[in-house]
Amino acid sequence: MAIVGPSGSGKSTLLKTIAGVRETDTGSIHWHAQNLAEEDLLPSEIGYVPQFSIAYDYLTIRESVDAAVQLRVSGLTAEQRSDCAARILREVGLEKIEDRRVKVLSGGEKRRLALALELVSSPSLLLCDEVTSGLDPKSEEEIVQLLYRLSREDHRIVLSVTHSLRHLSLYDSVAVLYQGYLAYHGPGSYLLEHFGAHDPEEVFPALARKPGEEWHAAWKKRARGYPPSLEAPSRPFESFLEKTDQSRLTVEKTTAVPSAEAEAIGLADTAKKTPAEFDIEDEAETEEDKLQSRRVPVDTPSALTQFTVLLQRRWRIFFRDRSQVWLHLALLLGFPCLVVIFALNGLPQIQNLNMGTDVNVVEQLRETNTFILQSTKVGSLVSGLVMFQVILLTLMGSNNSAREVASERLIFEKEKLGGLRPSSYLASKACFLFVLVAAQSIWMAVFVNFICRFPGNFFLQVALLLTVNAAMTAICLGISSLMKSPEQASLVSVYLVGFQLPLSGAVLALPETLGILTRPFIAAYWSWSGLLQTMRDTRFYDVVQTVTRTELSTIPLCLWALGSHVVLGLVLAYLGCKHSRWE
Repeated sequence: MAIVGPSGSGKSTLLKTIAGVRETDTGSIHWHAQNLAEEDLLPSEIGYVPQFSIAYDYLTIRESVDAAVQLRVSGLTAEQRSDCAARILREVGLEKIEDRRVKVLSGGEKRRLALALELVSSPSLLLCDEVTSGLDPKSEEEIVQLLYRLSREDHRIVLSVTHSLRHLSLYDSVAVLYQGYLAYHGPGSYLLEHFGAHDPEEVFPALARKPGEEWHAAWKKRARGYPPSLEAPSRPFESFLEKTDQSRLTVEKTTAVPSAEAEAIGLADTAKKTPAEFDIEDEAETEEDKLQSRRVPVDTPSALTQFTVLLQRRWRIFFRDRSQVWLHLALLLGFPCLVVIFALNGLPQIQNLNMGTDVNVVEQLRETNTFILQSTKVGSLVSGLVMFQVILLTLMGSNNSAREVASERLIFEKEKLGGLRPSSYLASKACFLFVLVAAQSIWMAVFVNFICRFPGNFFLQVALLLTVNAAMTAICLGISSLMKSPEQASLVSVYLVGFQLPLSGAVLALPETLGILTRPFIAAYWSWSGLLQTMRDTRFYDVVQTVTRTELSTIPLCLWALGSHVVLGLVLAYLGCKHSRWE
C-alpha cells in the first residue's frame, strides 16, 4: 500500500503510531484482533524503515546485516546466520557489494541496506517511511519494485509512505491523507477520477480545494458507488488506519490483490479492484488466512548475546575511525606531559627552618620569611599538580562519553524497536568506556608519579584518579542519553567540566554555605581532596594546608562520593536509554 499526501498530512505520524513509536491520544489500533494500545507487536512481527540512515558508516554492508541477525534472531548456528545474511543480501540486490562500507554507499544502496536490516526477522508487517525520497528516478523505481517483490513473500504487508505518485500500478492500494483525514483509499486506477485530476501531478493541488474533512466525507460517500470487482481477492491485505475525524483513530481491515494475469507478469492489475474490496464490512479474513499471514514469532537473543555483539561492534567501529583513535592517543599521551612540565625535576625539597639559639634575630626573621615563601610555593605546586591531573582526567571523561549515545541515538532507537534491550546496550557502553577510563587514569598516575615522584600510597592515588575519570565519564554518558543531539550533549558536558575547578575550592575557598551546597556534585573536589590525603604523613601535606582554606575530606568518603557519581551517571544513562527519543 502507498500512503501519500502533502507534507504535514500525517503520513509519517501514522506509520510511527502503527510501529509503536508514538502513542495515540484516542482511538485504537488492531492487528490480528490484538489491540496494540494494550499489547505491543513482537519485535519480530514488525519492520520499520525510517527516513534516516540506520547503519554505522564504518561497518560494511555484510557486517551490518550480520550484526542485525545476531541482535534480533536467536537459536541460529554461525553457518545458519551466515546463510541468512547472504540470502537477505541477495533479496535486496546487495550481494555483489557486501564488503563495501556504509559511508560510501549511494542513497539507493543505503535504502536497500535499511530494508535488509529489517528483513532479518522476516516481519509480517513492513513499514517504510519515505524510503524513495531524494532518489533519482531510476533508483526510486528499483526501490518500489523491490518493495513490490517483498510484499509478495510470506504474506507480508508493506506500507510505504511516499510523496511520489509514480509507479501506482505496483501498489495494491493507495491511501491519500490530507490534514489528518483519510481522503481516499482504494486502487490507484480510481485515484485520478476521485480527485477530478487528469494527471498524477494534479492530485495534490486538487486536495487544496477542500478541507480534509470534506474529502474524507466524499470518499466515504463514493466508495460504495464503484462497480463490483471483476475477480475475487486471493490474499488478505490488512491493517490500515483510517482517521474518521480529528480525534478518533479506527482500524479498517482491507483486501487488495493483483489478478492472476497481473501476478504472472509481476504487476498489480489495480484496474480490476474497487474500494469496495477494501471495506472491513464486506470482507472477513478466514482462519486459514490468519494462520498463513501470522507466522510463529522469532525469539529475541539473550541479553548476554546482545551485549557481546554490541561490544564487539563498538570496538570494531572505534578502531576503524582513525580520527577518534588519534584523538584518544593524543589525549592519553599529551595530557600527562602537560602536568609534568611544571615539575620535571620532581617535587622540590622542603628546607628545615633553623631554630638554633646561635642565630641572630635578623637572620632568623629572614630564614622564617624564606621558609614561608618556599612552603607557599611548594604547597601551591603540589595542590596545583594534583588538581591539574584531576581536571585533565575530567576533560578526558567528558570526551569519552559526551557523544556516545547522542551521536547514534536514532540507530539505537531503531534497534530497540527491533528487540534490543537497553540494559545490554548500556552494559556494552560501560565496558567499552571502562577500558578507556582505565588506560587514561593508570597511565596518568604512572607517568606523573614517575616524573614528579609524589609521596603517598600509589594504589590509592590510582584509585582516586580512576574513579574521578569514571565519575565524569558516567555522568556525561547520562547527559548523552538525555540530550536531543550530540552538540547539546557536548556543550553541557563541557560546561560541567568548566565548573569543576572554580567550585572545587582548590584555588579559592568558597563561602561555607555555597561549599556545602555544591561540593557533593563536584567530582574534582573529591578526587583532589583524596589525593592530598594520601600524603597526610608527609611534610607536603602540611605545606598544602598552609595555602588552602578548603577543608579536606577523608579518603573513604572521597571514594564513596565518586562511586556515587558513577552510579548516578549510569542510572541517568539507563533512564535516558529507556525513554524513546526519535525526534
